[in-house]
Amino acid sequence: MIKGIAHAAFNVKDMDTTVAFYENTLGFKKAFDIPRPENGEPWIVYLYGGGGQFIELFYGATKENPYKDENIGFFHICVAVDDIHEIWDRIVKTGAPQDDAPKQGADFNWQCWTHDPDGIKIELMQLDEKSPQMQFIKGQE
Repeated sequence: MIKGIAHAAFNVKDMDTTVAFYENTLGFKKAFDIPRPENGEPWIVYLYGGGGQFIELFYGATKENPYKDENIGFFHICVAVDDIHEIWDRIVKTGAPQDDAPKQGADFNWQCWTHDPDGIKIELMQLDEKSPQMQFIKGQE
């Protein structure tokens, strides 16, 4: 039985800049590093987002982000938040990209958008009690 999504993984160009974004802007915590087994060089950084879920960052990306809205494949990552306006204020305060300000979507949830230093689109979502997502979750409990 599936328990949840354990992590999302991204290749990054500048690890320090990317880790700083996820920690300072979104509130993730750096959990641990995994070095390359064959030589001990830096390889993976794990960031913890709560609820047993991580973001896994890999060193050494050299090509630009190929993810466009019209392309098949990866589109964005969505991070659940308690307070959409608080996270938006944090995005603004840290100078992170402000792609789309908080608004209530067709599913009643509040959302806003930013992207990380490597161009990965990030949706921040505050679930509403009336949303189909929340209604489904309640039905599973």
